[in-house]
Amino acid sequence: MPFIKTDFPGLVIFEPKVHADDRGYFFESYNANVFSAEGIEIKFIQDNQAKSSYGVIRGLHYQLNPYAQTKLIRALSGSILDAVVDLRKGSPTFGKSFSIELSAENKKQLLVPQGFAHGYSVLSETAEVLYKVDQFYNKESEGGVLYNDPAHGIDWRIPIDKQILSEKDMHNPLIADCVHNFVF
Repeated sequence: MPFIKTDFPGLVIFEPKVHADDRGYFFESYNANVFSAEGIEIKFIQDNQAKSSYGVIRGLHYQLNPYAQTKLIRALSGSILDAVVDLRKGSPTFGKSFSIELSAENKKQLLVPQGFAHGYSVLSETAEVLYKVDQFYNKESEGGVLYNDPAHGIDWRIPIDKQILSEKDMHNPLIADCVHNFVF
């Protein structure tokens, strides 16, 4: 089964079937029929790609409803620690975090439903990340959670003196103070 359910409702790890031989490998990184057979019906409308160096932490980001995004994240090269925080009021995992290492080597992907703040840190020298989304970017609906808020307790696996963040990400609010409109 290529899908592994987490303890967070709707948060799913996708492990595609990889066909490898002496020529290399092939796999379907996304197939709507495979996802549909699992009951996951999403119309992805945009792919985003980013390259970052070791120590970069991006996040934690989200977009408010009605522009909230479902994301399917994977590492094309290198390795990242992908992390999310559940912001859906009424969810049994509200305010809790989940993280997983995604790499070009393990080919795992994380399906993040709407209502989660999302971010990642780069664990390798560089990493290229690709993620599909089901809503377009909307600047006015941007939101964020402070990456090092003790309430979510994410260990980004990057020493403090090696962490590289944008000015915006260093000043996101704590979970207790962030504005969001997600309901489970």
